[in-house]
Amino acid sequence: MPSYEIVYLDGDGRLAFKFATTCDDEKCAKVLAHAMKQSEHKRFEVWDEKAALVYARPSSAPAPEAQPPA
Repeated sequence: MPSYEIVYLDGDGRLAFKFATTCDDEKCAKVLAHAMKQSEHKRFEVWDEKAALVYARPSSAPAPEAQPPA
């Protein structure tokens, strides 16, 4: 199964929480990211095992560079 890193950012764009998981596919990782989101998280991103951003919400916010926050 592919690995994903799910990253949550606060209103200032700073890292609030992140975790790594394995999912059957990107769709499952996206659903998990939505399910785990807390109200204080203003943005979240799903990164694949190749450090590629595969999903972000809200999508209108500027995407970061090609690496997830440390």
